[in-house]
Amino acid sequence: MTKVGFIGLGVMGSSMAKFLLADHELYVYNRTKSKADELIKLGANWCSSPQAVAEKAEIILTIVGYPQDVEDVYLGTNGLFNGSRSGQIFIDLTTSSPSLAQKLWQKGQEIGVTVFDAPVSGGDIGARKGELSVMVGGPEDQYEKVQPILAAFAKQVQYFGSAGSGQHTKMANQIMVAATMLGLSEALVYADQAHLELEQVIDALSGGAAANFSLANYGPRILAEDYSPGFFVKHFVKDLKIVLEEAEKLELELPMTHLASLLYQKLSQAGYQDAGTQAIIKLWWK
Repeated sequence: MTKVGFIGLGVMGSSMAKFLLADHELYVYNRTKSKADELIKLGANWCSSPQAVAEKAEIILTIVGYPQDVEDVYLGTNGLFNGSRSGQIFIDLTTSSPSLAQKLWQKGQEIGVTVFDAPVSGGDIGARKGELSVMVGGPEDQYEKVQPILAAFAKQVQYFGSAGSGQHTKMANQIMVAATMLGLSEALVYADQAHLELEQVIDALSGGAAANFSLANYGPRILAEDYSPGFFVKHFVKDLKIVLEEAEKLELELPMTHLASLLYQKLSQAGYQDAGTQAIIKLWWK
């Protein structure tokens, strides 16, 4: 039985960690310990810091909020690298910057630790169902060791290339999500103003060329006035900022993503930073 560590037990992380409990000896850490209570009752072992997790586990997965949180978990005073030993594998599932992924991989190389960037997509629903999509960057010769671990909570695990490639793929994912979330909102606003039955509109659009994840999963939440976070507005603001920073490095203009970034910043400033991304409709509906 592999000793696996899991750091970050938020909206998605707690569900993902549960899938690992069945076949692995699990060691967990979260800044707010109470979020680990359910997992501990199910048999997980609590650790007092990322360093303590590294001292126990062989393969360690992390999913936290922001790039600065990733840096703290890996490079901080009580971080993973301070408890690491040669031969370990670290997998960061956070949506973070490609440059940070490359920095962590390089640090790992210096001390014999293999580091993968493997951001996930699918939100809280995908995490609960074990149906996430995982985009992996890192050394190809070590990929077979991590694929089964990731497959425990994912329906699709794909390798994209060297360190940072997983994060670049996730940036492409967030570009598409930004478009579908804005499209969903404008479609519902338009249909409502035209006095159409919105549930019927969602059903009709889901059967044609407009079908997409946002429509199917967040459309019904909007109609139910459920703005709980499957993915936080504040985290999407962070992701779109990273997209635009990376696009600038690549000398690309992304006008739609730029607009989405401005709108989500406006939504966050209006007090919806801790709501789900579907709350973007609040810019039209009060």
